[in-house]
Amino acid sequence: MTKLPGTIDGKTITRADLSEAVYQQLGLSRSESAELVEMVLQEISAAIVRGETVKLSSFGSFVVRAKGERIGRNPKTGIEVPITPRRVMVFKPSNILKSRINGTPIPKDD
Repeated sequence: MTKLPGTIDGKTITRADLSEAVYQQLGLSRSESAELVEMVLQEISAAIVRGETVKLSSFGSFVVRAKGERIGRNPKTGIEVPITPRRVMVFKPSNILKSRINGTPIPKDD
């Protein structure tokens, strides 16, 4: 596997990897594990499509934001181009996840 710029080891976690982890940890059958992972991902996706915020404690939040129309510029030609309004999804990691990533102590609530 080719290492991607900015990644630590170039590994990408797939649905199959998640299913295998569920299989190993919970002892469900491989097909049940795959079905469980698929159901969770479908529920998260459906909530995001509805415009809801999905908050996973100690992990982060998936938030849908509305971007208004604006004027952009074609970098090659310099011509101004209108960019249509759209909805975008952003992920906001929790402070606990940020701490884990950076190897710093997990912040305590005051």
